[in-house]
Amino acid sequence: MGWFEAVVLGLIQGLTEFLPISSSAHIRVVSAFFGWEDPGAAFTAVIQLGTEAAVVIYFRKEIWEIISTWTRALWTPDLRKHYAARMGWYVIIGTLPIVVLGLAFKDPIETAFRDLRLIGTTLIVFGLVLWFADHTARNKLTLDRHLSFTHALIYGFAQSLALIPGVSRSGGTISAGLLLDYRREQAAKYSFLLAIPAVLGAGFLELFKIGEGKAPDWGPTILATVISFIVGYAAVSWFLKYISTHRFTGFVIYRILLGVAIIALVSFGVLSPTS
Repeated sequence: MGWFEAVVLGLIQGLTEFLPISSSAHIRVVSAFFGWEDPGAAFTAVIQLGTEAAVVIYFRKEIWEIISTWTRALWTPDLRKHYAARMGWYVIIGTLPIVVLGLAFKDPIETAFRDLRLIGTTLIVFGLVLWFADHTARNKLTLDRHLSFTHALIYGFAQSLALIPGVSRSGGTISAGLLLDYRREQAAKYSFLLAIPAVLGAGFLELFKIGEGKAPDWGPTILATVISFIVGYAAVSWFLKYISTHRFTGFVIYRILLGVAIIALVSFGVLSPTS
C-alpha cells in the first residue's frame, strides 16, 4: 500500500465510520474501483482504532463516569442502580454477541464476506431496514430511563451484523434502537458507546497481522489511522447534531444507489467481486 492510498482510505474511514453507510464497505469498494488490492480485514480493523479514539475523546466524561461508577458499584450496593453503573453492564452484555459471532465466523469475515456482490446487496437491504425503522419509530425512549438487558442484547445482535461489510455498525444498531422506539440521537449515542469494546478489541488483535502476508505495512497503516482519528472527531460531532433534527432518508438513498452501482459494475465486469 502506498502513502496516497493510505491517505484516501484514512479519510474515507473517518468520514464514514459514524454514518449509517458502512465504512468497511467503502474501504473495500474504493480500493476495488481504483484497482488497488483489497487492504483486508486486518487493515480495516486497525484504522478503526483511529475513529474509536475519536469517540473515546468525544464522550470522555461520560465514559469515565461509566467506568468509575461501574467499578465502585461492584462493592458498593447503593451505586448499582445508578445509570452509569447500569450502562457499564449494558455495554458488556451488548458486546457479547459480536465477540462470539466474530470468533465463530472469523474465516468468512476475512474472505467470503468481502465479496462485492454481498456488500452491494447488504447496502440495499439494510438501507431499507433503516428507512423502515426511521419512519415507524416513535422516538420517545431515552437510555437513562428505558435501556434494559433485553434491549442491550438486541442492540448487540444488531451490531454483530456489521461483521458483514455493507451492513454498517452504526446503521444496524441505530435501526435496532429506532425499532425499539428510542430517540434518534439516543440510539446513536448507545451505538457509539457499544462499539468501543468491540472495535478496540478487534483492532488490537489485528495489530499483529499488520506487515505480514497481504496486510499493508506499518507506515501507511499508522498514517491512515491518524487521519481517520482527525476526520472522525469532526464527523461524530456533526452526525449527532444532524440526526437530532433530521431523518436518515438521505443516507438510505445513498446506500441504495451505491449498492445498485456496485452490483451493476460487478455484473458488467468492471469490478471483480473478489480481490
